[in-house]
This record gives sequence, structure tokens and C-alpha cells, in this order.
Amino acid sequence: MRCAVGCGHLQIGVDTGYGVDSVRGDVSHPANRGLACQRGISESADPAGEWLTRPLVREDGDLHPTTWDVALDRVVEGLRSAAADDPDGVAVLGSGQQTNEAAYALGKLARGGLGTRYYDANTTLCMASAVTAYYDAFGSDAPPCTYDDIEEAETHVVWGANPAVAHPVMFRWIEERARADDGRLIVVDPVETRTAGVADDHVAPEPGTDLALARAVLARVVEREAVDEAFVAEATEGFDDLVASLPSVESAAATAGVDPAVVDDLADALRDPTLIYWGMGVNQSVQGTDTAAALIDLCLATGNMGPGTGPFSLTGQANSMGTRICSSKGSWPGQRPFDDPVERRLIAEAWDVPVERLPDDPGPGPVGTVEAIADGPVDAVYAVATNPVAGMPDAGAVRERLSEAFLVVQDAFRTETAEVADVVLPAATWGESSGTTTNMERRVSRVRPATDLPPDVRTDLDAITTIGERLAPGLFPASEPETVFEEFAALTAGTPADCSGISYGRLDEAGAVRWPAPDAVSEGGYRYLTDLGGWSFETPSGRARFSSAVDGALAEPTDADYPLTLTTAREADGYNTGVRSRGDVTDPAPLARAHPETLADAGLDPGSGEADSEGAEPEDATATLASRRGTIPVRPEADPAVPRGLVWLPIHHPRTNEVTLPETDPKSDEPNLKQCAVRLAARTPEEDAAGREPTAAEPEAVGDD
Repeated sequence: MRCAVGCGHLQIGVDTGYGVDSVRGDVSHPANRGLACQRGISESADPAGEWLTRPLVREDGDLHPTTWDVALDRVVEGLRSAAADDPDGVAVLGSGQQTNEAAYALGKLARGGLGTRYYDANTTLCMASAVTAYYDAFGSDAPPCTYDDIEEAETHVVWGANPAVAHPVMFRWIEERARADDGRLIVVDPVETRTAGVADDHVAPEPGTDLALARAVLARVVEREAVDEAFVAEATEGFDDLVASLPSVESAAATAGVDPAVVDDLADALRDPTLIYWGMGVNQSVQGTDTAAALIDLCLATGNMGPGTGPFSLTGQANSMGTRICSSKGSWPGQRPFDDPVERRLIAEAWDVPVERLPDDPGPGPVGTVEAIADGPVDAVYAVATNPVAGMPDAGAVRERLSEAFLVVQDAFRTETAEVADVVLPAATWGESSGTTTNMERRVSRVRPATDLPPDVRTDLDAITTIGERLAPGLFPASEPETVFEEFAALTAGTPADCSGISYGRLDEAGAVRWPAPDAVSEGGYRYLTDLGGWSFETPSGRARFSSAVDGALAEPTDADYPLTLTTAREADGYNTGVRSRGDVTDPAPLARAHPETLADAGLDPGSGEADSEGAEPEDATATLASRRGTIPVRPEADPAVPRGLVWLPIHHPRTNEVTLPETDPKSDEPNLKQCAVRLAARTPEEDAAGREPTAAEPEAVGDD
């Protein structure tokens, strides 16, 4: 399992030693039915990253191998000291690359053992905007749709996502259905992505204007009286406020940089049973929540709710959905409201901790958490299966701040974040761990080890519970995966994300089970649709709620000094900051794709950086890319698929986020990773002669940091 499609894999361990020998899709698994992508196979059987095999501690400025006893003593001493006067002295950063059990335990340690508000499960970097929009609309998190709906839908609108690259198994189903006589695939993305390349229609709005385009389509739907009035009247509220807030089609289309005829076509397509999928291109924006809400509004207004239709956010990391329901980040396990005093008491009693130890609010996202190292109370950071030095915006500042804290990194691979850690704990990965995960359609699956662990490597759950017991004795009376899952599942009983009917035994028999599953035989289907065919949402009124957000300004507009717009996206073999795929040695200069005319305007040879006929990439950086936060070397490549004025960088290259913007969505705290102002320039003779790589912006270009 590598992404949130949740493919079941059959893994076979090596005959001698440690490791996975071969991987193939599991034909019995209900999520993928035997399909598997090359990345999922290669990253499991032959990952390219540098494995961590021994604990490391920093002495005299360098990391040195040590024993687990020494490393754990250092960890406990450092975290305990930082939390001695203030529980917020410790920040905890988790990941969607943990099992449900490890994510639950990490949240329990952060919230119940330490009591810190500075905790994030990594979902704020990718899914928080979608989560917030779902809560606002439906009163509960998670898409109502399942994979079963793909076959029933006729129109497939992929908005701000590239599933052909990011979710290839799922995209195969979408593409096959769209090829049918009554099928259609529409892609909304500024770049002609691989997904757009096989679509029936490609809509290319200006970067950062997705909300304007979505509201233009809404306005056209209302104008044409194409609203499903029966559904709106029966199952929703707030429609009149939405209508009153809508702009004219012409003005919103102009903001988005598209012809009104394109808006007409999108509105027409929604007349057929439609699934609207979206990804990071929508979520990772200062308007991410509002844009996701507008896409949900499109489904509500046109009656595209029910089997074969609906809003379907494409989750990124393998267990991002699992961390959302069990990690105690934005809600208590099972989506229990964080600020409800009754729920707080229930959690405190279940964990046998004082209720006053639990934080009053869920805290900021990772951007605010790292900022609190310099500006707030955070003195120590415990990072598990995450790589913020490469994955967070304004990464140079992130690296500097983490270097100032007492930093514990727990990971399977030696990452950029590990390089600045005080203690590094080697952890197991998929194929080495036992537990469960949850995919984007809410299916809980078992994961099992295919190989023994090397002597000095521990599972995430083992390390977390060991540290937790030393910091808060009695917090983890049991630490075996099955027992921890049973504790988590019991806490979800009666909640919107009820997993109390799921057990290891049931999963062993069924392969996977969708929540909500309140008993041992039921499982979730299309959400919010009752057995009698009516609708019941998790809102106080039982109705879905329309939004009425107004389009705002770009987070960082271009200007004379920074005339180009940067966007970031995945490469076909890149995931989770690329630690499994880019190898021990990373090219210091990321590939920068731009239109030939953009390169020419920047004084660069449009042909000098192109890949050759065999697909090989140029080895040397011939240009620099600068933002107000930093300057990095890049290898420009002419690509007509990228519109004029735009530069594309791979999000998982460790240098990319040195230039991205740390502004966040005010509703979700998700950072604006998809749009900022930059400039391209040829490397100077002085830089070439010295062989140096610029790492900081010119003094006059430095921003607030």
C-alpha cells in the first residue's frame, strides 16, 4: 500500500535475511481486485532510499550509531524536560504512513500523555481543506462516494488532480468508464497533465482561480434553471444565500481566465450522473476549503448525490483517512467533536487521564506548529514517519527552526529531517508491520509483516508506546496491534465513523470492511442515504448545507520582480517526499518545466534543457528559480503542456519547498503549496565557476522570515 487507493498486495519475504522479495496485487482484496501500479510494487520490493538500521544520536555536531536504550533515554529526557513547565513545549508530527494503531497511539501520547495542542497527523498538509468542507456541508468528514460509484457515473470531472500519476489503479477504472459510449472525462487543471491528455475535455483556468470557476459554473446552473429543486428542497439548506452570493458568469469566468462557453459546457455536463473528484490542486490553497465547498455545492445544486454521483476528494497518503478518524488531530476518535465537554470527559475516562490534561483546541497545522518553535512555547519536536524539512512550505525556514529544537525523528529512511535531528529512531515500514489501514473510500484493511525486522529496528507502535509509557506510566496498558485496534474501535461506537463492528478476525475473513460498521455484519455504503431512500446528514437539521464563500485574491500575485507563477505536483514515481524513490543521492536541482516562450522570455534557451529521445534528463543546473523565500538551482525543460507564465516543479524534490509560500487557508490551516510568485534566470558565470548552488533569496527579496 503506497497511496490512499488502498490496494491489497501480496508480499513475499526474502528466503534469507530481511526484506521483501516480491510483490503483486491481491486478487481477493475488494479494493483493487488484483490490480497494482508499478510504484506500489517497486517501492515495496526495492525502495531506493537509505534504510535506517540503527538508532542515532547527535554528538559533537554529528549523528553516531547507538543502542535503543541510550536513544530512548535521550528521547524521554528531552521530551520530559521540554514539557516540564508547559505541555505545549513539545510538538508531535505524525503521518498518513502509519497504521491506524500507530496513529491512534501517537495521538493518545500527544493529547493524553503530554497534553499538547501542537500536534498534527500530517493530514493538514493534504486533506484538511476537504475535511473542513465536508464537515461544513455534511456535518461529518469523508466522501459519501465509494469505488462502486465510478462504474455508475457517466460524467467524471477531475478537478485539480492528476490520478493517472497519483492514483493509477483508481484512474484505470475512471478511464475505462469514461470511454464508454455514455461516458465522459473532463479535467480542470492549469497544466495539461497526463490525466488531461486522455480526457475528452481539458479546462485550463489561471492558477489559483478554481473557486472563481466553480462559482461561475454554479451561477450558470442557477441561471439556466438546471437546479434539482426537489433535492434542494428535501435535503439541503442555505440555497437562497448561495444564490444571492453568486457572481455573474462573465465576471467569474474572466477571473478564471476561461471563455464563458467553457462554463456552459461544464454546466451541461452536470446534467448527467456525475462524480466530481478533486485533489491537492484544490486543497493546497488559501481558498482550499471554499473551493472544495463550491464543488460540493455543484453536486448538491444539480442533484448529483446518490449512487453514481457526488463529491469525491482524492486522498493522498496511504493511511490519511485512517489518521483522520483515529489520531485525535481535528476530532477525537470516531469524529467525536474536539470542543464538546462531554466527549472530552469520555476520552479522558477511556484513557484514564485527567480531563484537564487534554488540550482545549486541536491547535494549528504544521506551519503554525513549526512557527511556534521560534515564536511560541515549542522546545522539542517528535516527528514520526514524516519529512517536514522537504515537505513543508518555506522549507529553509523549517529546517532552521527544527535545528533549534530538540528534534526526535522516527522513520524507516534517512530523510532531510533526520539530518538535523538530535535522535533518530529506525522504524519498520509496510511489509514489516502488523495492523490496519483505511483507504479513501473508508475501507479498513489488515496489513501483515512479510519479513522479520532487523535486530535494531522497531515498529512505530512499539516505539510510540514505549516512549509513552515512560512519559506517562499507565497510558498504554497494552501495546499489541490487535489490542490497540480494539481500544480504538470501542471508542468509535455510536459515532459517525463507527468501527466498533470491525475486528481483526472479520478483516481476515472479508479482506476489508468499510466504516461505518456498527456491528459485526454491517458495513458502510453510500453515506447519508437512508435505507428508505431519504437523506440524513450529520448536521443539526439533518440537511446538507450550501456554502456562500466569495472568491478572494491570490495568496501571492506576480509582479515585476517575480513575474512568473510557480505550481507544484507529483511525478509518476514520487510520493511522500520521494524518500523511497529518489535514491541515496538526489540531484540538487529539480526539473523545472515551463513553456518554451516562458524560457525564452527569461533568457534561457528553450531547447537547452529538454529531455533527449531516450527520456534522459540534463545533469547540470543551467538556471535558478527565485521566490521571496529563497533561490534554488533548477534544470529547465521546455514543455508546451505548461501554460505561458507558469513554472512546474516536482513537489517531492527536497529543494522545491524552499521557495513555496507558508500562507495557509484560514479555515483549514492547509498551506498554499500550489501557487506563488517566482522568477527564472540563467545561472551566472560566477555561480558556474564557483560551482555553488544558491540557497537564499537576495536581501531585497527576503520576505517576513
